[in-house]
Amino acid sequence: MVGKTISHSEILDSLGAGGMGEVYRARDTKLDRDVAIKVLPDDLAADPDRLARFERGAKLLASLKHSNIGAIHG
Repeated sequence: MVGKTISHSEILDSLGAGGMGEVYRARDTKLDRDVAIKVLPDDLAADPDRLARFERGAKLLASLKHSNIGAIHG
């Protein structure tokens, strides 16, 4: 995945992986800033339960507003 582009973000490095996906450090080329991108591997994305859990987690994080909590941009 390193070296690939997702939307307008260039994947720079792998930060870690776990039961709910893989996290990468990327560069947002439109806004010129570093971001973290979490993705589900293809085998997990094909599982409707895992995909629903991933989406619930994203919605929960997006509902939180605090300077020490990451924001969801897409």
